[in-house]
Amino acid sequence: MKALSRIILPFLAISLLAFTPAYAPVKVTWETLRDVTFKKKWYAEEQVYMLYPTFGPAIQKLSNKEVSITGYVLPIDLDANLYVLSAFPYSACFFCGGAGPESVMSLQFKKNTRKFKTDERLTFKGTLKLNADDIYQMNYILEDAEIAD
Repeated sequence: MKALSRIILPFLAISLLAFTPAYAPVKVTWETLRDVTFKKKWYAEEQVYMLYPTFGPAIQKLSNKEVSITGYVLPIDLDANLYVLSAFPYSACFFCGGAGPESVMSLQFKKNTRKFKTDERLTFKGTLKLNADDIYQMNYILEDAEIAD
């Protein structure tokens, strides 16, 4: 019996590993994304001062990594499938309630997805991109976003 278990256990372990994902996305919290400072910078193109981010070391380590994050979905343009994920519901979000720009991220979906409702609380996974230079994008972008299982 012992000899049989020495043979079966390694095969069992290997077969279990075959069904385990090779890696899992790093779970990120909105608290982690607060590791950023902002200073006002003049953008001549738009004739306006805007907040320019300097990302802290905790966030820089997450750049271009697959992450997962939970938040509130905010539809921006339903026809274009354009959504933002927010740390806060619509009534308290960056756009309406005075939260900071570190509390939202653009969702750029991997493939066409279903329509989402305002304030739907979901977890998404994708590749985290840090944006300091494109004023027409959020500071955080989740590329290849999809609903996490």
